[in-house]
Parts: sequence; structure tokens; C-alpha cells
Amino acid sequence: MKQSVRTWFRWISYLEAISFLVLLGIAMPLKYMFDSPEAVAVTGGIHGFLFSVYLVAIAVMAVLFKWKMIRIAGAILAAFLPFGPFVLERRLKVNA
Repeated sequence: MKQSVRTWFRWISYLEAISFLVLLGIAMPLKYMFDSPEAVAVTGGIHGFLFSVYLVAIAVMAVLFKWKMIRIAGAILAAFLPFGPFVLERRLKVNA
């Protein structure tokens, strides 16, 4: 069971990171350079949903794997940094 939760967390983490990169790298430039705010509205909604799921996934991982507060804080911080969840996943893989 722990392995399936770990795999679920990895997928959520990657999807959240990709949605953030698409928001920053594609949707925001479309909005401000080409006056197309629709891209941000759609991508932002998807990213917001995935961010919420990512926070729930962090909570599940924290309980199941007995994460310390520093790791929980790091996982939350990773969501605010471009490529952050990818780096977090790499560190979790090494420490597993």
C-alpha cells in the first residue's frame, strides 16, 4: 500500500509542477504579450485544483511516512518554486 501511495504522490507532484510551468511559461506570456487572458483562466483553474490535490497528497504522505515538519514545509515550499516538485521527488527517491 505504501508503494502505491508513493506512486500516487509522485504523479500528483509531477502534474502540479507541469501545470505551474505551463502557467508561468505559456499562459502568462500569452496573457501579457498577446492580450489573451483566457489561457490563464483555464490553466490557472487546472493548476489551482492540482495544487489543492498536492497539498492533500503531502498530508497523506506526512501521516503515512511520519514526515517531520521540516519535510512537510519543504514539500509545500517546493510547490511555489518552478521545478520544485521535481527536485523534491528526486530527494525523496534518494532518501527512500
